[in-house]
Amino acid sequence: MIACPLATRRCQPCEGSIPPLDPTSVAAQLAELPGWEIDGIGIGKTFVFANHYQALAFVNALAWISHSEDHHPDTRVSYREVRVLYSTHAIGGLSDNDLICAAKVEKLMNL
Repeated sequence: MIACPLATRRCQPCEGSIPPLDPTSVAAQLAELPGWEIDGIGIGKTFVFANHYQALAFVNALAWISHSEDHHPDTRVSYREVRVLYSTHAIGGLSDNDLICAAKVEKLMNL
C-alpha cells in the first residue's frame, strides 16, 4: 500500500473564509482515496463489516479521528454498514479538511 500524504496533514480551522475546492482539485485528490466518491456537496464512502459490533467499533474509531481533527462527518449506521460523508458546512462544499479526514479513515482501515 502506498502511503497517502493527505493522511499526514492536520485539519485547519475553517470559518467560511475560504472558497470550496474546485472540482478538478477534488478529482485529483480522490484518486488517492479508493472508494470515495462525490456525494452532493461532499465526499462519501460506505464501509461494510462482518457484523454490527465491528460497524460500531469503526464508528468509535471514526469519532476519535473526528475529535482529534475537530472536523466531523455525517454518519449513517445500519446493521453492518457505515456511510461516512464529509463536507465543510461553513463553506458549502469541500475543503482540504474533508480530504484529510477521509485519508485518515482510509489509513485506519488499512492498519
